[in-house]
Amino acid sequence: MPITLLAIISLHYTVKHRLMGTQTQTQPTRLLNELHDTQRLRECSDKTEVRLAFLGAAGVGKTALIQRFLKDTFDPKHRRTVEELHRKEYEVAGVKVAITIMDTSGSYSFPAMRKLSIQSSDAFALVYAVDDPQSLDAVKSLRDEILEIKEDKFTPIVVIGNKIDRHKERQVSSEDVLSTVELDWNHSFLESSAKDNINVLEAFRELLQRANLPSRLSPALCRRRETFPKESRKRPSLNKTKSCLIT
Repeated sequence: MPITLLAIISLHYTVKHRLMGTQTQTQPTRLLNELHDTQRLRECSDKTEVRLAFLGAAGVGKTALIQRFLKDTFDPKHRRTVEELHRKEYEVAGVKVAITIMDTSGSYSFPAMRKLSIQSSDAFALVYAVDDPQSLDAVKSLRDEILEIKEDKFTPIVVIGNKIDRHKERQVSSEDVLSTVELDWNHSFLESSAKDNINVLEAFRELLQRANLPSRLSPALCRRRETFPKESRKRPSLNKTKSCLIT
């Protein structure tokens, strides 16, 4: 089913606001089309709104992941983000779908702003860099903060280990994070590379699915999910590792 782009609006909460021009959004439209095929959007009678928040330490690639998804571009230069809000509207089979993506600051100098972002969001991407162990510590702290603010242990959270293109610099074990995130925390986990466009679409697919599903899911909707890209080593054999995914 073709998807008609209604409006593309990017609101930037930095020094000034700017309006982005209309572009062909191959990844978002393809993903929405796939989600429509799962009949999730067919069940909606009016406008569907999903608010996603990307949180993590500075320099882990939050902005790069978002830009790769929205515009299929990658800028190797790191630019400090205060807070940027991207809102895009689509029409899928007669249903208006609004996706809001909050790109938060990696600085802890804005606790009030971060709290507001958490309060207003439906699902969260907690991003760390596989070459920066301290950024994983930040993910753990952010998760605790989210659960405290949302007061719901079933809050949709996807943990993303970014920068897997830096093979030689890797310092964070995939197996250890996988065990913690999926077994102990009961969240989704995957690794990605915004630079090489690995698992970026999959990360947003997981976020959108979890944002639209009930907090407690029927076991019939759960099946094993491949969390590592083809370029990575095979995931360890963990019989209990499951995540929820509509097929």
